[in-house]
Amino acid sequence: GGMLTSVEDPVESKFLTEHADLYASKTSGFWIGMYRNVNGQLLWLDNSALDFVNWGDEQPLEDELASCVELSAANGSWSVLPCSSQKGFICKKPKITFYLFTDAKKNKANRDPNMWILPTLVVIILLGMGLIIFFLFRVKTGSGTGKEMRGSRQLEYSHALTAEDNRSDSTNDKEKNEHTVV
Repeated sequence: GGMLTSVEDPVESKFLTEHADLYASKTSGFWIGMYRNVNGQLLWLDNSALDFVNWGDEQPLEDELASCVELSAANGSWSVLPCSSQKGFICKKPKITFYLFTDAKKNKANRDPNMWILPTLVVIILLGMGLIIFFLFRVKTGSGTGKEMRGSRQLEYSHALTAEDNRSDSTNDKEKNEHTVV
């Protein structure tokens, strides 16, 4: 969107006057973006510096009801009028500078040669955090650590020892029984 225009220099004023003259048959003037604030100061709506003025004769009026500024369609001079007056208006949009991405090839020479370090560090940190989380999850759940296998081997081993011990005990008992019989 645009807003009521500010007139910043004589060149801009001349341009507006020449184009406003084309509409002189339809309106006597156009609202521009200058206004009187509550302190009585005249300011531009877009906060431009008030370096250039083109007041008409006996202007600006000190009338408290007159707080809007008109550009005359006939001669381009400015007048302070009540804002309720029927006028045309002149708006402008702020200047916008576009940077084309097609110029990126030209700017490659101006890039910092160490620019690849930051993305590489970010990737390494993220991978490291992912591995830490993965291993912490595995330890917490106990999956794949080998604890169950070791435990079952120990159980089998201790069971095997117990069975062997029982065999040796029964062999000893048989020998004792045989000795007693003889």
